[in-house]
Order: sequence, then C-alpha cells, then structure tokens
Amino acid sequence: MTRTILGLSGSLRRASFNSGLLRAAAEVAPDGARIQIGSIAEVPLYHGDLEAAEGLPPAVVTLQAQLAAADGLLLVTPEYNNGVPGVFKNAIDWMSRGEGLAMFVGKPVAVIGASPGGFGTVLAQDHWLPVLRTLKTRPWFSGRLMVSRAGGLFDADGDLTDDKTRAALRGFLAGFAASL
Repeated sequence: MTRTILGLSGSLRRASFNSGLLRAAAEVAPDGARIQIGSIAEVPLYHGDLEAAEGLPPAVVTLQAQLAAADGLLLVTPEYNNGVPGVFKNAIDWMSRGEGLAMFVGKPVAVIGASPGGFGTVLAQDHWLPVLRTLKTRPWFSGRLMVSRAGGLFDADGDLTDDKTRAALRGFLAGFAASL
C-alpha cells in the first residue's frame, strides 16, 4: 500500500529553496510513499468576516481535502526573522477552520527547511512546535533536516543540485514514511 504525504512549502517565491526542497522530496520519496505537493499560493489572509460571509475559500477547501486524504504532512518551512513565515502560518490557520481541525488530530507531521543562512531553519522548525501541539498532531522527532547555506545547493530555478543534501533528504523521508 502506498502512503501519501501532503507536502507544503511555506514560500511563494518562484525560485524558492523550500519549494525546490519539496520538489526534490517528491522525487526521492521511498518506495511505498508518495509526496503530493499542495499549494498555499491562493490562500487569502485570514479574515473572520470573509469566512462568516462566504465560508472557506476554494484554496482552503482543496488543502483540507488533500490533508484529509493524506497519511502524513510534510511542512517545508523557510525561516523569516528567526521564525515561522506569516503566509505559511496563515495557510495552516485557515486549514484548521471548520471541519479542518479534526483533520490535524493525530496526523503525523515532519518539518524540514532550507535557508541561505548558516543555521538552516532551526528556529522556524522549533516555532512550529506550539502550533503542531495545539492542532494535536503527531510530530515526528526521529529525524531532523535543516539545509543551511542553500544558495550553493540550488540552481537559479530553485532546483536542488546537491547530491549530499538529496541523500540526506532521501534518508529523512525514508524514516518519516516508515513511521506512518
């Protein structure tokens, strides 16, 4: 049986290192697992009045359906000002609305990320923990992947070109997939 992992990148930039890391994850997913790449690009800023008047936006409904069908969730997070990117947190907040909250409960979640800095995304990954706890997910702590100095590991299109990083990603995903 193939396990499905919903992968979300927290960056909207065309040549994003994190979107490239997510694409690479889909390429190196282990046998028996596949990464379905979702998109947060069309998720509007959360607005309670909008939700009350119109319900959930179509992009959020799509993400909720993808999450409901997935066996696990892979968050590929940039680190902005030593924390979680607002656009990414906003998408997760929208996804937890309505029936969405129940879709997070008990869901295995792994967090990875890439950054041009020397510390990778260690602080952003740690900042996700209170959110994941509040959503009652099941964070996977048996592996950690923080890609630092990403500018030398990705090409101008944001594609991962470094074999060592690709191998580390492959090993990380094998561990996460085995835990599902």
